[in-house]
Amino acid sequence: MTASKPGFFKNKLISGVRNRIQLIIFLVTIAAGFQFYLYVSQITGDGPVTIHRPTGVEGFLPIGALMGWKYFLATGIWDAIHPAAMIFLGFAVLVSFLLRRSFCSWFCPVGTLSEWSWKIGESFLGKNIRLPVWLDAPLRVIKYVLLGVFAWIILGMSPSDMAGFFESPYYKIADIKMLLFFTKISIITAIVLIVLTILSFFIKNFWCRYACPYGALVGIFSMVSTARITRNADSCIHCGKCANICPSHLPVDVKAQILTPECTGCMDCVQVCPAINTLELKFRLWEKPVTTRQIGAGILVLFFVLIYVAGITGHWKSRLTDQELRMWLKINDINMIQHPSVE
Repeated sequence: MTASKPGFFKNKLISGVRNRIQLIIFLVTIAAGFQFYLYVSQITGDGPVTIHRPTGVEGFLPIGALMGWKYFLATGIWDAIHPAAMIFLGFAVLVSFLLRRSFCSWFCPVGTLSEWSWKIGESFLGKNIRLPVWLDAPLRVIKYVLLGVFAWIILGMSPSDMAGFFESPYYKIADIKMLLFFTKISIITAIVLIVLTILSFFIKNFWCRYACPYGALVGIFSMVSTARITRNADSCIHCGKCANICPSHLPVDVKAQILTPECTGCMDCVQVCPAINTLELKFRLWEKPVTTRQIGAGILVLFFVLIYVAGITGHWKSRLTDQELRMWLKINDINMIQHPSVE
């Protein structure tokens, strides 16, 4: 099969509940990004601002969200500049605590793009490249090292340091700087993204598996989740289909339970298993298996409930107004604003 043949998109990219939810979230993300681009174009100009700033773009500020949560736990004060960033991170952690690392395989738009990449690559090549264990194992540590660096920096900041950072020019326009990262991309950044994209076509979930610190964070929380893929050895026919389809290359066909933080809860192994009631996602102390539809519904309901609660309690919208942001941008060169250092 090649990617150009009819039915590839339907059969490979939106062939189930999870893939359809991924597509919806991805399209919403693209729409929010385009709306934000139009908003920034207006806010940096002199005309009227008729486009609302999409709050969802704060989901791409995970470092600010980590700082916000530390500051909140230390002082009880919620970040008023990019409050939604904390909601997105809280949602990702909560989902992972409940349903393992399912945020990565069900909701994350970057994870969706990564999955599409290797599926397209697989359709052209017939298979993906699997790195040998001696190389795969140390590479998987990279994302935890990156997470550790960010955690070390943030944990070393005092509440007063963080309060100062939240009021800094850099943080106030962190979302705009993120947009410029892509719209005014540097040569080095472009090369890195091209290399990552190429590698993602050949190696399953290359970014997610080896380099994503966000995935490392939610993976740590998934380790204490009571949900796990379980295998009934008595009914298992040892066909190996579950292990072959697993995007994380986990030995599902020989393990009684999958407890590793590398499991993204995608349910692909469960769906491909031909033996009835052999592979199931279950919660500890609750024998009834959870279906793919229930996982999808649970993730979406949790997300919208969190947004609703955050909205009515004043923890969703930024306190920065269009007028304040425009006034500030007029007296500063956005391209010259650098990340403040912490003494």
